[in-house]
Amino acid sequence: MPSAEKIKSTFIKSLKTGDNPTDPYSHWMLSDALGAEVVDEVLDLPIAVPRMDYSVGKRENNNEKRGYFDVERREQFPVCGAIADAFQSPELVSEIEKVCGVDLQGTNLRIEYTLDSPGFWLEPHTDIGVKKFTMLIYLSHDEDAVNWGTSIYDGPDTLIGSSPYKSDHALIFVPSPDTWHGYEKRPMAGIRKNLIVNYVTDEWRARHELCFPDDPIGKAA
Repeated sequence: MPSAEKIKSTFIKSLKTGDNPTDPYSHWMLSDALGAEVVDEVLDLPIAVPRMDYSVGKRENNNEKRGYFDVERREQFPVCGAIADAFQSPELVSEIEKVCGVDLQGTNLRIEYTLDSPGFWLEPHTDIGVKKFTMLIYLSHDEDAVNWGTSIYDGPDTLIGSSPYKSDHALIFVPSPDTWHGYEKRPMAGIRKNLIVNYVTDEWRARHELCFPDDPIGKAA
């Protein structure tokens, strides 16, 4: 099991060498974000796929069934703890701030483990307000996974395309009123497994979702 230090160094290298397309808004595309061994450890977690209601294209419609690298899961599974420790580290946070031009001081780390099953979709939306940073780390190795990329929009009604989906690759953006994204309805043969990494302000109400609810990000190194 790779250490938090190894995960940190792997991600920082990926961040520094990632692509930064600006159409339709600035975002970053990373490869080798965590390392294949770490990804496989997450994929092997003994977590059952929940039965979700996809009648509405919003994750919050299933809030009670969503899973996080919260305090309990960090303590239960070493890989969850190591990933959380890495993304809590001042050095990693500092690199995100430099590359993405965002101030994360005083925010809290939130990592969601999503298990999207056939029928999943998300309407076009933006992550604004209390979310200061959003990253989707793609995990699945499924043969069909190449078709599972995040839908990117130029405004709420104009689909541009989908981000490339490949295990251990990531999509990053700094939430703003123009960062429209979602997941267009499409066939899915398998379970779409991702990590969603956010840094959120102290106004985030669901404190139980946070990795370190009492330990906000301090001054970056």
